[in-house]
Amino acid sequence: MKKIINKLELSLGFKINNTDLYLKAITHKSLDKINNYEKLEFLGDRVLGLCISKKLFEIFPNEKEGILDKKLASLVNKKKCYEVCKFLQLNKVIKTNTSTKSNNTIEDKIISDTCEALIGAIFLDQGIIVAEKIILYLWSTDLKNSINTEIDAKTRLQEHSLKEFKVLPIYKLLESKGPHHKPIFKIQVKIKNSKPEFGIGSSKKIAEQNAASKLMNKVDKL
Repeated sequence: MKKIINKLELSLGFKINNTDLYLKAITHKSLDKINNYEKLEFLGDRVLGLCISKKLFEIFPNEKEGILDKKLASLVNKKKCYEVCKFLQLNKVIKTNTSTKSNNTIEDKIISDTCEALIGAIFLDQGIIVAEKIILYLWSTDLKNSINTEIDAKTRLQEHSLKEFKVLPIYKLLESKGPHHKPIFKIQVKIKNSKPEFGIGSSKKIAEQNAASKLMNKVDKL
């Protein structure tokens, strides 16, 4: 246990006061149904959301609530928490039952949940100032990128179509080909008073985004 705590202190850059909190933060319920990370994850999720929301409010004082909400969703999610957890190498110290592992690898969801649990532990152990400082450091690159991040094309096209025509864009799968492990999809998207556009991608979602992006480019030029 001492090695784990030392590793956490080295990664986080401060002296841990309450070691029990951090041991809970890296313990999955499959190993211990009582002393596990679930409640810390609940708390950490709120602390993370608060700190990132506050920073977005400071960076974009004149931005609309809807845009801030989309930026928050792009910053606070399971994918980003997974990346942070891997960056801190927490995945190497997570304690879990082997039944939750696939090919001796811990599930992605458990790894991302552990990140939020760790934030909850830091908040309880060190307070909001330290927790906020660590969160802003770990999310610094993403926060900088959010300054130049636009709303995705599919959302923009939907908002445009609803505003102008009171109906949603229509997406249609035209083609699906390629091997099962590497499929290629072709999607058509259409809105009123405009010719359809087409998008290709390795998933339906990507193909839809590409099609929406092409159609929005045409709309923007009108």
